[in-house]
Amino acid sequence: MKTLLLSAAFAASATLAFAHDFKVGDLTVAHPMAFSTLPTAKTGAGYLAVTNNGSTDDTLLEVRADFPRVMVHDTEIDDAGVARMFHVMSLPIPAGETVTLEPGGKHIMFMGLDAPMLEGQEFAGTLVFETAGELDVMFKVEDRVLDAMDHSEMDHGDTDASADK
Repeated sequence: MKTLLLSAAFAASATLAFAHDFKVGDLTVAHPMAFSTLPTAKTGAGYLAVTNNGSTDDTLLEVRADFPRVMVHDTEIDDAGVARMFHVMSLPIPAGETVTLEPGGKHIMFMGLDAPMLEGQEFAGTLVFETAGELDVMFKVEDRVLDAMDHSEMDHGDTDASADK
């Protein structure tokens, strides 16, 4: 147990050491990142936190990156404990709050990978907000630590507009 706690503390401090923030308007985007993927993976997942320091709500409308498809997903767990992901058309960022995209919850899906995401790589992305506008960010690829969700073998279901929530 002590080893697990030390490992978690090390992982947290390592993540903070690599933290990077981006700002647009009243919004601060902290630590855009993706986990490394297996060589055969066709999808990867991205995570970040958006803090709205303003007095007006904003909304994340779109995420762009150089992949065939990029979508914001959320995860719900049914009564049997089975996780299902679904496309989120927009993500509210309430005034004075932080919205965190993290494993097992809201996240960005990078679909159609033609090569693995490798630790140490970086790739550009653009977050499009309703009020604050566009924000260019850099996603850093980090090694998977602890028990992060692996999307490489998951069925992402029907991702056309009729499946959106």
